[in-house]
Amino acid sequence: MPLLPPPPRDREGVLDWVGTHLGHLTLEGPGRPSGSSVRGGQTAADTALATLDLTGYAARRNEVLPRSRRGATRLSPYIRHGLLPLPEVWAAAAGAPARDRTKFRDELLWQEYARHLYARVGPATAQPLRFSGPVPSRPWNRAPWAREMACMAETTDELHEDGWLVNQTRMWLASQYSVRAGADWREGQLEMYRHLLDGSPAANRLGWQWTVGTGTGKVYGFSRWQVEKRAPQLCAGCALNRNCPIQGWPETEAGARTEPPSGLAGGPTDAGPTAVETAGEPDTVWLTAESLGDDDPALAAHPDRPSVFVFDEPLLARLRLSGKRLVFLAETLAELGSEVRLGRVEEELAGRRVAVTWAPVPGFARRSATVDVVERHPWPWLRRPGSGSLRSFSAWVRSSR
Repeated sequence: MPLLPPPPRDREGVLDWVGTHLGHLTLEGPGRPSGSSVRGGQTAADTALATLDLTGYAARRNEVLPRSRRGATRLSPYIRHGLLPLPEVWAAAAGAPARDRTKFRDELLWQEYARHLYARVGPATAQPLRFSGPVPSRPWNRAPWAREMACMAETTDELHEDGWLVNQTRMWLASQYSVRAGADWREGQLEMYRHLLDGSPAANRLGWQWTVGTGTGKVYGFSRWQVEKRAPQLCAGCALNRNCPIQGWPETEAGARTEPPSGLAGGPTDAGPTAVETAGEPDTVWLTAESLGDDDPALAAHPDRPSVFVFDEPLLARLRLSGKRLVFLAETLAELGSEVRLGRVEEELAGRRVAVTWAPVPGFARRSATVDVVERHPWPWLRRPGSGSLRSFSAWVRSSR
């Protein structure tokens, strides 16, 4: 039962720690990983939220280059791992200009919608929601993300090196990969998921499904026009400037219709408890990757109890996440001061009576069933799931008010 030494608090020490204890599980393989410019930990999360300025967000959230013009907040890694719960971020936007506040909150609702969808249909989000995907009318004879294209080299480099992208370039990569190149969108989303600090099966899969049009048959048609609008210097310096392979709009057709996942049109969603459920006195707080904030409900209820986080070794061996993601988690755990273990969750928590915050992911139900959970705390939903349709974001927004 491997108990790992506590992660150090400094970045250089964390890089060594991840390389030593988790390097064999990373996408890059054994060795010292690199880190993102986005630091993990509650201190960094709190600073990002305290300095949040949404002025101009609606107009600039999709700007790509120069980076100084970007209006994106880079809060998403902290939201994904529960350091900044959605209700807290929603409240922080209250004083922003009306147009910017509305657009920012729409993006928070999209994150919540993705969680509702994942909580209801689970792994079925990896299947097309309605259509099998776009079918290009013209063959693509290059790599899906061809590096000779400056727009692809820039965006994939940022993805691989920093683990974060603005929404616009996420759509560029998804559309280029599937709509124009005709590659399987599920393979593309997995590549992106491995690198993104905010990567989650819920939001990442939903974003790809929307971009490649599997839900509606209407694709986001990435072309040179978007690059010149959002990052004109890329086209100006591109070796293919006069022979651009994405000069015009992509010609595609919607793929074959598929049966949507059961429950998409309506049905129950496991939203977890509405109040604390207790079956005994816990001796440990179990922290999960969905809820690593100082204000995790179970942790806040038992500040005098030891907390433990388990790096799920079989899961990490299968996912092969980029080392950057594990560095972000290790930095977060270093601030929490939690016990850190590596192995199978049920084995590492054997003999403990745990309190835990319920999480809106199917894997939580499976793993918690193998652990002696004596206290479950509610998830901090922005809008608690109901039984209405999840066929579209707009329908969900209307039904969940």
